[in-house]
Amino acid sequence: MDPRFIDDLARRLSAAVPQGLIAMRRDLEENFKAVLQSGLTKLDLVTRQEFDVQAGVLRRTREKLEALEARLAEFEKQGMARPALTENRPSAQ
Repeated sequence: MDPRFIDDLARRLSAAVPQGLIAMRRDLEENFKAVLQSGLTKLDLVTRQEFDVQAGVLRRTREKLEALEARLAEFEKQGMARPALTENRPSAQ
């Protein structure tokens, strides 16, 4: 999370404080900032860059899976698919 975002949000929250409490504005801003940082730290967040990287990995994995499924379907259509692994195992005696 961008620290500037938290600072900006804390400033906006403290700006919403009524005029009679302006003397406390700086303290409130610091308290807002601490509460926001603490709350956001508890969330399991990733950066946009990390998300984009993982989305790309997932996309490539899906593409490979689809290609393999198509190849398997073609092999099955041609009668070239191997029997399931459980059928190849010798029986335990």
